[in-house]
Amino acid sequence: MYSDKVMENFKNPKNTGEIPDADGVGTVGNPVCGDMMTIFIKVKDNRIEDIKFKTFGCGAAIATSSMTTQMAKGKTLEEALKISRKDVASELNGLPPVKMHCSNLAADALHAAIQDYLKKQQTKNEVKK
Repeated sequence: MYSDKVMENFKNPKNTGEIPDADGVGTVGNPVCGDMMTIFIKVKDNRIEDIKFKTFGCGAAIATSSMTTQMAKGKTLEEALKISRKDVASELNGLPPVKMHCSNLAADALHAAIQDYLKKQQTKNEVKK
């Protein structure tokens, strides 16, 4: 049912935990299936320097969170914003169709974390004026 890559990222997820002084935090969830994901990012010179996640959900939700953080780390914010749910599923060698919508929310959480960071930067810049 699941690819070896999905199973590996579920059993040995990368970048788990949280970043207490994160520059951006994004939380998304699907009330239908109960999956909840939070992604924390540290940004330096417009790049994702560090990224961590906390996920409450099924194995596919954990695997997609792990893979998304691996794909985003070191990328510019613009590059990371281009990571889609489809990209994550493809990188995991596919997900069962029933898991695509509920469990593959990690790209959305990543985008939310980046938007949170950008909003904070805009506020910071407005305060400086």
